[in-house]
Amino acid sequence: MVNHKQRQIHNVKPIRDTVVMEEVQQALKTQTEDGMRNYTIFQTGKATLLRVSDVLALKKSDVYEDDGEIKRNAYIFDQKTGKPNTLFLLPITKDLTEYYQYLKQYQKEHPKVKVFSSPWLFPSFRHPQKHIDGKRYWHIMDDVGKLLGINYLGTHTMRKTGAYRVYQQSNHDIGLVMKLLNHSSESMTLRYIGVDRETIESKLSKIDFG
Repeated sequence: MVNHKQRQIHNVKPIRDTVVMEEVQQALKTQTEDGMRNYTIFQTGKATLLRVSDVLALKKSDVYEDDGEIKRNAYIFDQKTGKPNTLFLLPITKDLTEYYQYLKQYQKEHPKVKVFSSPWLFPSFRHPQKHIDGKRYWHIMDDVGKLLGINYLGTHTMRKTGAYRVYQQSNHDIGLVMKLLNHSSESMTLRYIGVDRETIESKLSKIDFG
């Protein structure tokens, strides 16, 4: 039997269309006052291919030097597997730099909301001593989906989208994607990024078998 959490994962698909992805990014950034945080969560998850629980548990000290400069790598332990994981932060240096300045300015304008001084990279704006949780981020993604008329968004969207883009832009290097996702089989990875039976049949229908 598939439980609610599993259904939530399997119903989520990667964003394959760049225009749609830009619409999602824009909606995340602008729909609420803390939109820059929500957008940066998405960008970070997409670029690191982390599970949402690991993204939300990142600390500022994982990604920023004391002066706010972005580190080249972050070194964490995956919560699900307990294995060490090295993150390459160069692809999101611009986003993380802008986000740092945003938090700094927000706390300056709202001194009682300690989002900049919070140790968490993605603090709750209601309770900055805690990080935003997965349930809250699911609601944020669900709201964006309803706003844009997209029925396949969820907390796994960013990880699946990042994996799909690596697969497409690395000339279908499934081994690389497997390694980044820590999957044990090609079939698991292909299913995760949405290269499913429908996709296969669509491609087969265009082949001239003679």
